[in-house]
Amino acid sequence: MKILIINGPNLNLLGMRQPEIYGTESMEQYLEFLKECYKEADIEYFQSNHEGDIVDQIQRVGYDIDEYAGIVLNAGAYTHTSLAIADAIAAVKLPVVEVHISNVAAREEIRRRSFIAPVCRGTIAGFGMDSYRLAIEALL
Repeated sequence: MKILIINGPNLNLLGMRQPEIYGTESMEQYLEFLKECYKEADIEYFQSNHEGDIVDQIQRVGYDIDEYAGIVLNAGAYTHTSLAIADAIAAVKLPVVEVHISNVAAREEIRRRSFIAPVCRGTIAGFGMDSYRLAIEALL
């Protein structure tokens, strides 16, 4: 089975951006770890700073229930602003697990509301990069 991990805006800067919040490991480094942990799964990765590209990826795989176990989505700041991404998740058949590296409930008020949480299977937040592993566990 395949799992698609989608990261939103600024997550291409993991390992460099605000290491006190997001850590020092790049997503590429963590992906190697995930691929070693889940050899039975084909883990695909996509990152974009553009909302429409994220919607396109959700729609691209969202009905392929024979090949994909689900989507792991860290929508970044779009979590708190994007009805388009929420609508895309609601429209597809694959389960989507919302992921956040930091504990968004303990951050600024604006980050405490998720537009996508109501249409996701669940949310995992605050466990650093391990949030992605926990989301994969939830899908397999």
